[in-house]
Amino acid sequence: MSYLKADDIASVEKKFGKPAELKTEIELSQGEFERVRRSQYNGRAHDITLFIFKGDKMLFIAKHFYPRDLYRAPSGAANPGESIIDGAKREAYEETGVKIELEKYIARIRVKFINNRDKEDIIDWTSHVFKARYISGKVNPVDKREIREARYVDFDEIPKFNEIMRKSNIGGFRYRKYLTEHCLELLKDDMINAIETESQKTDEL
Repeated sequence: MSYLKADDIASVEKKFGKPAELKTEIELSQGEFERVRRSQYNGRAHDITLFIFKGDKMLFIAKHFYPRDLYRAPSGAANPGESIIDGAKREAYEETGVKIELEKYIARIRVKFINNRDKEDIIDWTSHVFKARYISGKVNPVDKREIREARYVDFDEIPKFNEIMRKSNIGGFRYRKYLTEHCLELLKDDMINAIETESQKTDEL
């Protein structure tokens, strides 16, 4: 049971809209499954994932063990007693070095992580996914122990990242591919508007 409070989730929905509700199941290797278990300090069973827009680009991150050409949307957890909004802003700063504002509650994804050696061994997890906008700061991860690099990516680069994750034999990557593809579909109009806005700025120069 995650320590996120129902009234905090309701407050976020009121401010940023009700999210799309998605469900999936992902098999993890024994090692991956144990790593997720170890991350469940204080009963953690969630992550907050952020699609951070700056103009017609998004800010993605890479962890140290990622293949050299793989990047994804930053994510992390709210701490016990910390609101979802404050947790999102803190995680964005720690993983990218920039300050953000949340704009839209895109999706709430409920996933069952299944131990592939014992199909009865399951972790129930929820991803709270938001669209955010860049406010200020230089891209430079603060948590260099976890994050190797953060950089802006063009929208048309993202399918390449998804393909790398699809080809991997890592359950966590397969889940991130699922999350990214479904959330970008929900963000399609936002991406089109961002491209058009940047094009208009260029035309005015």
